[in-house]
Amino acid sequence: MTNYKIAVIPGDGIGHEIVPAGLEVLLAAGKKYGYSLDTENFSYGAGYYLKHGKFMPEDGLEKLKAFDAVFFGSVGLPGVDDTLPAKDYTFKVRTSFQQYVNYRPVRVYPGVTSPLRSTTPFDFVVVRENTEGEFVQIGNQYLPDEENGMGVDTSIFTRKGIERIAHYAFQLARKRRKKVTHVTKSNTLINSLSYWDRVIKEVAAQYPDVAHDQMYIDNASASFVLKPEVFDVVLTTNLFGDILSDLGGAIMGSLGLGGAGNINPEKDFPSMFEPIHGSAPDIAGQNIANPLGQIWSGVLMLEHLGEHEAAAGIMAAVDRTTTGGVLSADLGGTAKTDEIAQAVIANL
Repeated sequence: MTNYKIAVIPGDGIGHEIVPAGLEVLLAAGKKYGYSLDTENFSYGAGYYLKHGKFMPEDGLEKLKAFDAVFFGSVGLPGVDDTLPAKDYTFKVRTSFQQYVNYRPVRVYPGVTSPLRSTTPFDFVVVRENTEGEFVQIGNQYLPDEENGMGVDTSIFTRKGIERIAHYAFQLARKRRKKVTHVTKSNTLINSLSYWDRVIKEVAAQYPDVAHDQMYIDNASASFVLKPEVFDVVLTTNLFGDILSDLGGAIMGSLGLGGAGNINPEKDFPSMFEPIHGSAPDIAGQNIANPLGQIWSGVLMLEHLGEHEAAAGIMAAVDRTTTGGVLSADLGGTAKTDEIAQAVIANL
């Protein structure tokens, strides 16, 4: 039996409900499929910040390095400056651990009503460059209270960063339906994103078996709603990927359904798996949060670790659960967080 060391970080808000629910499913699957998880909980997040003035201890990253993966909930609380969680936790982990792939799948959940009128099924993955682009936080505010005050942020796109995320996307497409759509806005961001386009096209030429097209972000946003079935692998920048993947959650029926992985493909560092939504402190402690995005994040973690049979088994159990009408409040149902997890385990 293979054992994996997993760092468990519930974070804040509903993380303290959905992470235990997701972990229960993972542990149950381990008994069926022959793996075990050696877990250790960490209290990193905005709650930790309120007590200690930082989101994790000085040796926090060093401690996480010892694990095979990080199973994370969400970060942020009303009493904490909203600019801090990304800078002092999420981005710090992603960049320090070279998690340059943000993997966010989008699909139809059986039994869940999508807000789209079309009944054509869709199943695609948003591959977001995760450590460069618009979120590098290089910039400053100059004389912000003065009449001529200004704020500046600089986007960074490197050849290495573009090439490695592009290769990942094309290699992923080879395992799926062999199509990559790269999203850009190079008609207006004529330096950074024209370079993004150029390097992606150079990489695309190395994959003649994979269809490739380019789409502007405005067209891509509309197409997510009007014809999502045309997408297979969507390759995009840090900012655009953040927005498009939330739109992907919306067309599924709820942000609570979306799972994600912050992946270091080379496995030189642990990857971190988390749902796409936030900490939702307004509903925390009520046992009504949707755990399916967290459970799907656990599935992505298992796939990354090589437990593909278990991952497929959990997703099949999730589908049986939603088909059976066991749905959370955000999906129009009445099932509680723990009830949904137990239903998935029963179906497993």
